[in-house]
Amino acid sequence: MKRFISAFLALVLFAAIPCPAHAKKKAEASQPSLDLSSPSVLLMEAETGTILYQKKEHTARPPASVTKVMTLCLIFDAIEKKQIALTDEVTVSEHAASMGGSQVFLEPGEVQTVETLIKCISIASANDACVAMAEFISGNEEEFVAQMNEKAASLGMEDTHFVNCCGLSANGHVTSAYDIALMARELSIRHPKIHDYCTIWMDTIIHRTKRGDSEFGLANTNKLLKQYPYATGLKTGYTAAAKYCLAATAEKDGVKLIAVLMAAPDIKSRTADAQTLLNYGFSVCRVYKDENPAPLPEITVKKGEKDSVALFYESDLSYVSTSGEDLSNVTKKVRLPKSVTAPVKQGDTAGTVTYYLDKKELGHINILYAESIKHAAFADYFLSLLQKLFLLA
Repeated sequence: MKRFISAFLALVLFAAIPCPAHAKKKAEASQPSLDLSSPSVLLMEAETGTILYQKKEHTARPPASVTKVMTLCLIFDAIEKKQIALTDEVTVSEHAASMGGSQVFLEPGEVQTVETLIKCISIASANDACVAMAEFISGNEEEFVAQMNEKAASLGMEDTHFVNCCGLSANGHVTSAYDIALMARELSIRHPKIHDYCTIWMDTIIHRTKRGDSEFGLANTNKLLKQYPYATGLKTGYTAAAKYCLAATAEKDGVKLIAVLMAAPDIKSRTADAQTLLNYGFSVCRVYKDENPAPLPEITVKKGEKDSVALFYESDLSYVSTSGEDLSNVTKKVRLPKSVTAPVKQGDTAGTVTYYLDKKELGHINILYAESIKHAAFADYFLSLLQKLFLLA
């Protein structure tokens, strides 16, 4: 009888363990059935990184020129660190000028500014401009690609391995829709100036060579900019192996979205899939931000060199809703001590402000000390006493 009971309990426990395949079907069932031609897609709310829709998002595929999102990340990182400037002049090498595929026909020895090359990459998807910038930043393309892979690892892009900086077909050069969304978010949110370039529809550059000056036209490869009113970028891609890929960014009513499509069968399908994803995202997505945070009081400091300490919010709260909640009913509760005892260290947490929708907690942000205050010495007490006596006098 004991054996029977044990076997029965084991069977019950086994049946209670969720099957991974069943769990996956349940997760997929919670998504709407969108009519998409692209085999791998992902839709993300950019500010918070919340995933709104996904399909085979971790399948590794060649990304074609969407690779350039990471190249642009490193370029803007270098500008941010003041390693390079937009006005710096870049001399084009033989190797850079030899790139095939989409290009602006840079010539060996030609000199262009960093900003001009960013335009060539962002607007015309120029492979030669990518390699010229890679060499300018890192000395050679191989070292730059190594830095691309390091950056990918730091962003959690586990499905990615870059072989070149421009996206030309190469064995082992792969990424996924999920990873593309991660690097697109990094570029779009951390370096928003990219949108000043990738939204330019047409422009020109001047080739300055030994034969003289000649004008060359740049036309944007992202036709979604003309076909979707909320489009703000970001990067297209195509090779025979990768088919039609796209990392699309869009903004409407304060909501920023990133739609990634890989291996679409043609341009028309790629554009239609992007519009379908973005329309779905805007229909379900609402973002709450505390536009008017309450002024913070100063906290009394006991036994300190100063009697009080100022405070500041560590960050802003951003909450994304995909269930149609009425975000006008959000409330917040500030938790702070009435006083603290010195020493106080600048940047340490003093308290929190927590946000609620009815009884549901949406998130919280820390409230930090704005300065350091040391424990008062005898001389500080004596000086304070003299000041009080002087005031009384």
